[in-house]
Amino acid sequence: MSRPVTLFTGQWADLPIEKMCRKAKGFGYDGLELCTWGDHLEIDKADQAYCDERKTLLEKYELNLYAISTHLVGQCVSDEYIDERHKGILPDYIWGDGDPEGVRQRAAEEVIKTAKVAKMMGLDTVNGFTGSPVWHMLYSFPPIPAGMIEKGYEKFAEQWIPILDEFQKIGVKFALEAHPTEIAFDIHSAHLTLEALNNHPAFGFNFDPSHFGYQHVDYVRFIYEFADRIFHVHMKDAYWSDVPKGIGVFGGHSEFGDNRRYWNFRSLGRGKVNFENIIRALNDIGYNGPLSVEWEDSGMNREAGAAEACQFVKNVDFEPSDVAFDDAMQKE
Repeated sequence: MSRPVTLFTGQWADLPIEKMCRKAKGFGYDGLELCTWGDHLEIDKADQAYCDERKTLLEKYELNLYAISTHLVGQCVSDEYIDERHKGILPDYIWGDGDPEGVRQRAAEEVIKTAKVAKMMGLDTVNGFTGSPVWHMLYSFPPIPAGMIEKGYEKFAEQWIPILDEFQKIGVKFALEAHPTEIAFDIHSAHLTLEALNNHPAFGFNFDPSHFGYQHVDYVRFIYEFADRIFHVHMKDAYWSDVPKGIGVFGGHSEFGDNRRYWNFRSLGRGKVNFENIIRALNDIGYNGPLSVEWEDSGMNREAGAAEACQFVKNVDFEPSDVAFDDAMQKE
């Protein structure tokens, strides 16, 4: 049986949840990955009755739910600098007076509550971001004193281990989408993160290849190196140039979609990510969870793109073989 194909609603939060359900069903999706912004899943309102209503709504459109996501709030737990950027993505009750430590504490409490909501929804996975105390030191100038990065990872662990302990008690896992600006953004930093967390059993990854390709990080190797920590998968494509461009890997303070950029996200099948090899690697590690389309393409109509992406994923996915192809050549 092929894996379910779902649509992450984060880029569709401007639409009411029922309209989103209706569209996703029309696009051909098997289910949704609900974001926790807009009205798709409101954590501050989510008691059991609210969760049951959401489940009933999805059932009405014959859509399944496998995970929910807390990218925006999660980002604010560990970011070293809390500023106007965070105010723009947070609910007012978490931003409060904007005092950075207060924002971090309220964000941490909200992430824990999101795990409780996931449990009420009958789920075992929350995807999201973590933020990072060390991302601002990505480029080593001014020179970084010995031990400064290690202290940053220790600070991250102090912030997240209590959250993950609560996740463990609830019976829910947190899946970080390794991504620039997060504590883990490539293979090496993902290992550092796991080490800092003492390989906490509630922590793993929401694998998304689009964030690795333009960094020249081996996204297929990531699957194998963290085989037991791939809790969820995002299907998202990106294009990067074969020749030098006017704007490099860091984006040059340009907007997504600018054709001078070295890279941009693209609709599935229209970029450079090798999804054939990703499916083979997921088969090798025994991943049977959903393939969730995170649709982002500044140059394409999103409804046409989402429908096309759904079919692309269904076409590229396949089951592993249960027999060696050359068995039939051998005598019994």
